[in-house]
Amino acid sequence: MSHWRLGVLVTHPIQYYAPWFRHLAERMDVEVFYAHRQDGTGQARAGFGMEFEWDVPLLEGYRYRWLQNVARRPGVGTFSGCDTPEIHEIVSSTPFDAFLIIGWNYRSALQAVMACRREGVPVLMRGDSQLATKRPLVTRALKYVPYRFLLPRLSAHLYVGKRNRAYLEHYGVPERKLFFVPHVVDNEFFATRAQKARETGKPAAIRKELGIPADAFVFLLAGKMTPKKRPFDFLSAFVRASREDPTLHALLVGDGPLRPSLERLAESDPSRVHFAGFVNQARMPAFYGAADALVLTSDARETWGLVVNEAAASGIPAVVSDAAGCAPDLIDELERGLTYPVGAVDALERNMLTLRSICRRTPLRVQSALRRKMEAYSFERAAEGLERALEAVASRTASPRRASPVSKVPSND
Repeated sequence: MSHWRLGVLVTHPIQYYAPWFRHLAERMDVEVFYAHRQDGTGQARAGFGMEFEWDVPLLEGYRYRWLQNVARRPGVGTFSGCDTPEIHEIVSSTPFDAFLIIGWNYRSALQAVMACRREGVPVLMRGDSQLATKRPLVTRALKYVPYRFLLPRLSAHLYVGKRNRAYLEHYGVPERKLFFVPHVVDNEFFATRAQKARETGKPAAIRKELGIPADAFVFLLAGKMTPKKRPFDFLSAFVRASREDPTLHALLVGDGPLRPSLERLAESDPSRVHFAGFVNQARMPAFYGAADALVLTSDARETWGLVVNEAAASGIPAVVSDAAGCAPDLIDELERGLTYPVGAVDALERNMLTLRSICRRTPLRVQSALRRKMEAYSFERAAEGLERALEAVASRTASPRRASPVSKVPSND
């Protein structure tokens, strides 16, 4: 374990972050602070369309602490929903070498920045904002000056991809403060579970249960059925593509407010459009295994698109809207998938048919390309980028606040 003592602030336990925190706990002394206890009702309000609890461990393998959220209306959907003034005392009483703040659009993040500046603790910021996200002109104008003032003054920024880096450069963050810490998922979890599912016949069982023929080419849409995901683009393009290739089938995994309308649209061809409903994290690798390619149709509010990481780790390529934040990083034309102009259903249809042909013609090439990409978007690479940022801020800090190593996973209260 390295000598770094790192504090981490995040709004609430998130299924993508927990495995990375466990990985970091093997390399350094890390303690994660959560600003809000998200329950099943909160998940439903977040767009999942139903109340549920994640079926993978979110609070195991690393140290964490719940902060007292004093917000009048606690939640993660608004700036004021996370209000945790006790972070000031925690920062002042703990010898952190640095403090990592994930996201900045909540009050707790600003409170942590102020506490760290007062105590001389370096602040590392990690977000995934991109300039393509459409916002009213007034909003863009009002935030430009404060962002241009604040963001360059933080110790370091951990950018997740090319568009996030361009966003930070737009607000004046110098290159010496930019460190690549990619958006990642637990590649091993998805790869091993997808492979085991294939070996035990689970994807075939899923297809049989849903009425999908064994020889069908299946396009998967996975995620919340909300406007920013543009799921109607997927169904419209699929209907057109299926007229040319009757072996195509569409599998929609997820729930949300748009599902009833999507089901009505699918009534024109119910034998080839299949709704699986919400699927929890532990079962997703088998559903990726039941598909041949993923489609992500989101607009620019999709600042990344981690389902593309999950699909690639599970062994399937993707067609991705060019508005999604991950597009220039995860999609290399004709190898790991294709991109198309967001909202252009004709182009999406052509790309779906093209990717189908590629997968059938050169499956080994596709698999090799996916493995290479996931090596670059892994916990190991993300941790290495974080450590480079820690080394850099330590070299610029006059009196680093060092802490002695502690055991890997101390107990939590």
